[in-house]
Amino acid sequence: MDSAETPVLTPPGPPRAARRAVGEALDENFELDPDFVDRVAASLRADDKAQVGALVGDLHYADIADLLERLDSEDRRLLVDAIRHTFNPDVLPELAAEVRDEVMDALGFEDLAYALRELDSDDAVYVAGKLDPQERTQLLARMPPDTRKLIEAGIGYGEHSAGRLMQRELVAAPSYWTVGETIDFLRSGRKTPEKFYAVYVVDQRHRLLGVVELHRILKAKRPEHMRDLIDPGIDVIQVDTDREEVAHLFRQRDLTAAPVVDKSGRLVGQITIDDVVDVMEEEASEDILKMAGVRSRDDATLYRSVMSTAQSRFIWLIINLATAFLAASVIGVFEDSIAKLSALAVLMPICASMGGNAGTQTLATAIRSLATRELNQGNVWRVVSKEFFIGSINGLLFAFITGAFAWLWFSDMLLGVVIGLAMVANMVAAGLAGITIPVILDKMGADPADSAVVFLTTVTDCVGFFTFLGLATWILL
Repeated sequence: MDSAETPVLTPPGPPRAARRAVGEALDENFELDPDFVDRVAASLRADDKAQVGALVGDLHYADIADLLERLDSEDRRLLVDAIRHTFNPDVLPELAAEVRDEVMDALGFEDLAYALRELDSDDAVYVAGKLDPQERTQLLARMPPDTRKLIEAGIGYGEHSAGRLMQRELVAAPSYWTVGETIDFLRSGRKTPEKFYAVYVVDQRHRLLGVVELHRILKAKRPEHMRDLIDPGIDVIQVDTDREEVAHLFRQRDLTAAPVVDKSGRLVGQITIDDVVDVMEEEASEDILKMAGVRSRDDATLYRSVMSTAQSRFIWLIINLATAFLAASVIGVFEDSIAKLSALAVLMPICASMGGNAGTQTLATAIRSLATRELNQGNVWRVVSKEFFIGSINGLLFAFITGAFAWLWFSDMLLGVVIGLAMVANMVAAGLAGITIPVILDKMGADPADSAVVFLTTVTDCVGFFTFLGLATWILL
């Protein structure tokens, strides 16, 4: 990361009243038009900075981030150079990790330090936390002491904690202030964030006493004291609370903002709904990727190198290979039966495949229910019994359908009976495994999304092959 002698960034101007949604940049789905991206790339390669500025000058910072991700590495560097003087720091948290690294390298330490000073504290902590320790040290050395202390304090909290998620910008008022004094303070603009939803009432030691939402302040008389407007049903978040717990609280209570306190009860920050929405999206994406065998969002990004992505997925694939050999060993037990009746080799994948699909449906529902707290120790046995009956019903229905096709295909009624019975057994096993495996993993403290699929496919494959081939050996041979 190169450094410049002096920062050349200027603070971003006020937000535009409307985005350029007509014509040039965005299509009807509010996504960047491919033709617009091509025009920007052509202007960059022609070194026409004036044209580039005219094209991207009115774009929202999220669209600038999207544009940077769509360009190749060289064009990204050219775009950063072209808009360096008006670069909006809010672009940085919106970028994919690999693209953000390239953009930060193009900015250099001096300009990046200036950009982080302009970000909200939570975004500054997020961006700085993605740097290597050595780069972070060089970056923080170029920042004012108060900003550096805030970022260092934020990075000191756990990566998935409320302390890392919170922002320090908030409005706090002493309990003895009147509504009039509070409103005058807010109008003065001194040390107030751009957007806020509530005023936090504190005592002389800055310990949180309560929250007063803005609508209550606006409706109250000026002589009323802030302590008399405190909402008794305050939801307080401890600084070390896991961010999934925070997201659950916001979802349950329909919160727009919540205070964060340390162990002594002192107010240290707040978490707002925009940050929680990002957490929900990240956690949901992470669970989906894990179920597909991708370890993290970084592994799934389109911008990571081929070798790095292949290496990260190798471990998962080797585990799946081991389970495949386990299923193959079950088939090997009935090698003689398959040799005598070739129809078994044709039909046995059907039973295992149907069980795997049915189990995956249940598994996805169970993991989501665990994440949203809908599935818990109080109702787990009711849900297990429900899945048993669902598996039985679907098993009987598909047993009839599959058995009929097998009978017509091979002109063997007993073969249809065998695959029908095996279908019932595997569908029931799939439903039970799909619900019990994630519950057991969650009880053990493991992430169900991370390893449940491996156990499930092992169960459905082994049960499917064993029941079908075992029944065929017993009944037919």
